[in-house]
Amino acid sequence: SAPAPAGTASIAQAADDLGELITARVPAGPIVLVGHSMGGMAAMALAERHPELFADRVSAVVLVATSCGGLGDVTLGLPKWLARRVTTVERRLNRRIAGSRRVTLLRKPAAARAGLRWLLFGKGARKADVLATATQVARCHPASMVAFRASLNEHERKAALAAFRRIPVVVLAGGADRLTDLSHARAIADELPAARLVLFLGAGHMLPYERAADVAAHIRAVAVQAQ
Repeated sequence: SAPAPAGTASIAQAADDLGELITARVPAGPIVLVGHSMGGMAAMALAERHPELFADRVSAVVLVATSCGGLGDVTLGLPKWLARRVTTVERRLNRRIAGSRRVTLLRKPAAARAGLRWLLFGKGARKADVLATATQVARCHPASMVAFRASLNEHERKAALAAFRRIPVVVLAGGADRLTDLSHARAIADELPAARLVLFLGAGHMLPYERAADVAAHIRAVAVQAQ
């Protein structure tokens, strides 16, 4: 896609867009929100920015491989000293990407499969799923990706989880997730004692691919519970 207008590639904007979409497409009745990764963060920002939707409409939430904050300290499963070096290199690259005119970050998605497999997937990832993920990444404008990365570092919405306490919540996490490791899922569960925390050993960040049937089953179950 084209780059997002300046200042709009943020989790807060994604939440506002979600609120607008709900108003336009689902103007009445109960809603079950399901958010993977930044989608889960957008659901938290929605509760923060549009509390009326959670008071009147949202009846259940499924949070998949996501976080309520602390993303500036992600280590990717690496030793802390190495993670700091990787973060430094990433910041330099992001500054360069933000100032470039490139329209795609990955010219050949297939060439990025090994890196994305390591970063996003756990054991036994299917080649087709890894390639599909690489293709999705390639379709994102680099400038927007860099801007959203900055927004992730600013995402601190533990307090927003208070709006989730009155409804059924399921938290799904991969045991081998390098981006949002188990500490992030547990932080959410600590704020929501009634939530159901489900761990998929060996799975990584891409649970909608890696454990598609299980994710769908939990969505169905919570939707029935919310009726």
